[in-house]
Amino acid sequence: MTDLSGVSSVLNNATEDPILRTALDRAISSYWKKRKDVMKRYPYIQRLAEDVRKIKEWSIDHMEDLVQQASDSVERSGGISYIAKTADEARKIVGDVVGSGKIVTKAKSITTEELKLREFLIERGNEVYETDLGEFLVQFLGPKPMHFISPSIHLTRERVAEFLREFMGAEVDKDDIEGMVALVRKFLRDKYFNANVGISGANVFAADSGAIFLIENESNIRLSISLPPKYIAVVGMEKIVPTMEDAWKVVEVISRYGGYKVTSYVDTILGPTKRDSGDLGPEEFHVIFLDNGRSEAAKDPILKQTLYCLRCGACQYLCPVFGVVGGYWAGLKSAYSGGIGVMWEYITEDRETASLHSFACLLCGRCKEACPMKIDQPEVLREIRRRFMEGLK
Repeated sequence: MTDLSGVSSVLNNATEDPILRTALDRAISSYWKKRKDVMKRYPYIQRLAEDVRKIKEWSIDHMEDLVQQASDSVERSGGISYIAKTADEARKIVGDVVGSGKIVTKAKSITTEELKLREFLIERGNEVYETDLGEFLVQFLGPKPMHFISPSIHLTRERVAEFLREFMGAEVDKDDIEGMVALVRKFLRDKYFNANVGISGANVFAADSGAIFLIENESNIRLSISLPPKYIAVVGMEKIVPTMEDAWKVVEVISRYGGYKVTSYVDTILGPTKRDSGDLGPEEFHVIFLDNGRSEAAKDPILKQTLYCLRCGACQYLCPVFGVVGGYWAGLKSAYSGGIGVMWEYITEDRETASLHSFACLLCGRCKEACPMKIDQPEVLREIRRRFMEGLK
């Protein structure tokens, strides 16, 4: 008999957390106001999203060919490419490149969270620091990222101020948000300049050129990957699209549906830099293309929809279940959250946990309305349930 107590306990505890509920209410309200403004200012974005859906459909159908093309492009630009079939293979590659006793600065990346990469590198004797403000706080305060775009929405300014007083040994005013941000920025600046390795994921990857695209608002990614002599990018195979033009379309759709009128920075990384030229950038450029269940899912007529996901987080903000339990839905050990997170968990790691969490979905379809790719999460989650129940017979 399958034990549902662990799932119900996590979700029940989340529903009884008044701080979490307040934080979610504020975040959801803020997001929908921003999204309304963005849609009004950029009325063409829905048509562009339809174009990107077609790009993603073609890319997933030709994913193995694109991975090889992307790998060749990385090598041609002077980088070193790898194809990791499993999470263990990816961790081993990163471990071999990083070594031990190093300082690592890491950009926000759900794909590296999927690999539990930070924990893996710390166990090998390295110092690893998340450089996104929200991820930095989650690294030390836990329990896990609560949203694709806003990982620390569950943390109040009072809790953050208390942590910074203890961690930094400084006087901190809970109402001085700018002061708290400045304190973390000062701490990380030292890490940037002393880091041996910078690590990031990718929002999208152009196969024709080998270019990595990264969207950010804090400039932390730019610092964390350009100052260290070694740079490692972990790219989910589903992030690869054929051309630079396709990649720019994806970047705009992610930004707009993420609720941003203008994204502060879009970083494009293409190969290593020769340090003796005086240019800023890494001397070593490593790109790991991660499978970890993706190629199998690409062949599944139902699950393949998951791979169209841009991880903009729009579906999470409209989901009534996420609005109550937040990132606890999908499991405390999962890098992912929400209904779409359950689907990702099913593909990449723990099918039983994902299957159990799939029953929390109300199948209302609001996620599909919010999604720029129109992913039918109810259909996928219903199929995950069906397969789970078939396995119990």
